[in-house]
Amino acid sequence: TIIAAGLTLALLILPIIIINAQEAIRAVPRSLRQASYGVGATKWQTVWNHVLPNSMAGILTGTILAISRAIGETAPLIVVGASTFIVTDPDGPFAKFTALPILIYNWTARPQDQFRDIAAAAIIVLLALLLTLNATAIVLRNRFQRQL
Repeated sequence: TIIAAGLTLALLILPIIIINAQEAIRAVPRSLRQASYGVGATKWQTVWNHVLPNSMAGILTGTILAISRAIGETAPLIVVGASTFIVTDPDGPFAKFTALPILIYNWTARPQDQFRDIAAAAIIVLLALLLTLNATAIVLRNRFQRQL
């Protein structure tokens, strides 16, 4: 089902997001935290007002790149039970589903030339989506770093 696929991909990218968030938070200089404590801020105020804003660029970049990775993943979806070919759109969260990489593979395996053309177009769509997500991650990282 679609819910199983979503949960599988979420579990797949969760460690990546956690590690990126930890690294981004660790990258905040200790002197910034100590300066915040020095002017009387509590731990919560320090984290909320100084650590998170300074680490947000790394956290967002890591999250978007993890989502990009999940979009291209096919093997976990096949294990969960993605259909190799469906004709209709899913009508609910418990309906059969497929993923674009699975469809691309199926289209390239067919002998008709029309399927190869469709597969080429789908590859371009998937590539454009992934490049857009990566570009968004870069823009967000640069924007947050400029604000600091």
